[in-house]
Amino acid sequence: MQPRTTFNAEPTENAEIRNSASSACSALYGVVFVAIVSFVAAPQAQQPSQPVFRTGSLLIVETVTVKDKDGKPIEGLTAKDFTITEDGEPQAISFVEFQRLPGPGQTASPAAPAAAVLSPPPAAGARIEPPTQAQLAVPPPGDTRYRDRRLLVLYFDSSAVPPQDQMRVYTNALKFVDTQMSPADLVAIVTFQRGAVRVRQDFTDNRALLRELIQILIFGDDQDGDGVPDPLPGTAFGQDDGEFNIFNTDRQLAALQTAVTLLRPIPGQKSLVFFASGLRLNGTDNQAQLTATINAAIRANVAIHTIDARGLLATPPLGDASRPSPAGVGMFSGRIAEVMVNNLQRTQDSLYALAKDTGGRPMFDYNDLSLGIVQAAESMTSYYLIGYYTTHTAADGKFRRVKVSLNGGVAGELSYRQGYFADKAFAKFTTADKERQLEDALMLENPITDISMAMEVNYFQLNRAQYFVPVAVKIPGSELALARRGGAQRTVIDFIGIVKDEYGYTMQNVRDKLDIRLSDETAAQLATRPIQYETGFTLLPGKYVIKLLARDAETGRIGTYQAAFTVPNLLREDKRVPISSVVLSGQRVPLGDALYTVQQKVAAEAANPLVYNGEKLIPSVTRVFSRSRDLYVFLQAYERTATTTQPLVAFVSFYQGQRKAFETKPLAVTEGFDARTKAVPLRFSLSVAQLPPGQYDVQVTVLDPTGQKATFWQAPIVLVP
Repeated sequence: MQPRTTFNAEPTENAEIRNSASSACSALYGVVFVAIVSFVAAPQAQQPSQPVFRTGSLLIVETVTVKDKDGKPIEGLTAKDFTITEDGEPQAISFVEFQRLPGPGQTASPAAPAAAVLSPPPAAGARIEPPTQAQLAVPPPGDTRYRDRRLLVLYFDSSAVPPQDQMRVYTNALKFVDTQMSPADLVAIVTFQRGAVRVRQDFTDNRALLRELIQILIFGDDQDGDGVPDPLPGTAFGQDDGEFNIFNTDRQLAALQTAVTLLRPIPGQKSLVFFASGLRLNGTDNQAQLTATINAAIRANVAIHTIDARGLLATPPLGDASRPSPAGVGMFSGRIAEVMVNNLQRTQDSLYALAKDTGGRPMFDYNDLSLGIVQAAESMTSYYLIGYYTTHTAADGKFRRVKVSLNGGVAGELSYRQGYFADKAFAKFTTADKERQLEDALMLENPITDISMAMEVNYFQLNRAQYFVPVAVKIPGSELALARRGGAQRTVIDFIGIVKDEYGYTMQNVRDKLDIRLSDETAAQLATRPIQYETGFTLLPGKYVIKLLARDAETGRIGTYQAAFTVPNLLREDKRVPISSVVLSGQRVPLGDALYTVQQKVAAEAANPLVYNGEKLIPSVTRVFSRSRDLYVFLQAYERTATTTQPLVAFVSFYQGQRKAFETKPLAVTEGFDARTKAVPLRFSLSVAQLPPGQYDVQVTVLDPTGQKATFWQAPIVLVP
């Protein structure tokens, strides 16, 4: 075996491991997108070992309210006035900071920043540009923009509120902004629409911005003035219907957990107002998600205030006109009425638990929903922020019970969270924890890149409307060799991916696993050779974004690759010869190769254009080729109006700068026409041994002598010894 250079060179035959279970998935389309994420560097010389000292600390911040017997906040307390214990052990207090907030009916404190003055309502006919940020701004250390301010989040979940209740919710939100918002209030708006949690407005006291945004939520935005609301811009990767066919959790609660997690970096106490037309859970999976959402809120210092958007409910004993007339003995014994009442109460039980377990207030059976927002704001009175570095640093996920008490004879009523759940190491994750970790990583704007990845997207036309788009992902095997060194007998790579269109709608998703047995021979190969995974989708022409995550199930390390690609409409190509993307490869693998194929689906591979004569062409994701092996070039040309093969001529050229280094003889293609796809395959097998190592530009030229058309395709490659 030849030594590897600084480039991630293609392996020898049978060296790559991939999962073919999803390769015969439906097709996908897009322009070729190839990028090298990273190269595998050559090992450096051994350096003398030096002692390494590592330390870590975990800052815990408690929000503590101290009131006297009259219910008024007690001010002027310092660190010596408090004692904090965690699981019975005293903790050294690092800082105490008082947040002064006005009580009900009080005006803002004179110490409040000048920015707290509310902006006037917009003038008639004025146009306020809607906000476009997608995250909450986290103030840098020392920034006091949120000091002595109430942080209030209005959370609108379109999946939890049916259309008949949404108008009531938005109208009461406007009422609060116009007439009930106090100078100390900073309001943010977060929505869960079309499967994604979006920050529509960061914390602000500008009533004009808030009012404009709420009106957009009601009527839609019409930027172009055509009288039709514009579609929402593309959303982040979130909890949509497609993804929740993968995850065994409740969509609304998982989205709410995402929202409170966004608030975690914001200092101080936050209140989130959650509007919902009831929320009924079924099964243990929902209960687990409810617990996870509550824990996330507690750790983020967020109190969830739940408001039943249905308002005052007066349901007839046997049901209203929205359901058919009841029948049976139950209508005479009262059983039907009892069941209806119980079902109604169950829809409010989860809302009640969300509020009470996070320190918020529930509000049911009241038509003035703005009163619930006012209660959420007024529930935040002056409080202390007490920080300490915990002595319990084990990442075991256990509950840490916290107790705060007053010293020196100070009398007061304390209100604070009674504890928190510690972080959990990946080795202690349950199955639900691991699925949630993947979902959280999929939604992050700042992707996790612990594992290097490279990806290539190709497209092939299936019929007049659909395209098959194979996606190839390559991961350096050295990234996974840690599992073997840790004594594992096998390693599992979890894959999760999603494809969204330019408007943010989910078109396709994938959830897969790659199970690799770590024998001595396989482990040796992993140290120097990459692993390749392939999947595919069926899409229509358009612009898309694909995001794919890979996780080593032994160590919990995650890699992310995100790319935009376009599937062209080849039916509109009139001036050039319509062709598919061009696949460059240095390897063909038999479909029955046990090392290469994790799950055998040879029959399904028959429809894959990369399969020919029982062998699979493996796309070179990194575009790095060895001179000792042949270079394979494959593409399809499409003859839309033909019934038999129309002659084509094709050749491949290699350029270094402006100099032509090599060119194949013209290949005359007179057969191979597929009557169903109208495709003519073009295959080249080239020996590149005569070319010196270096970087080249490969150009593929296709000529149609009959139609007097031509097409050119070009991409850079690297040749290594």
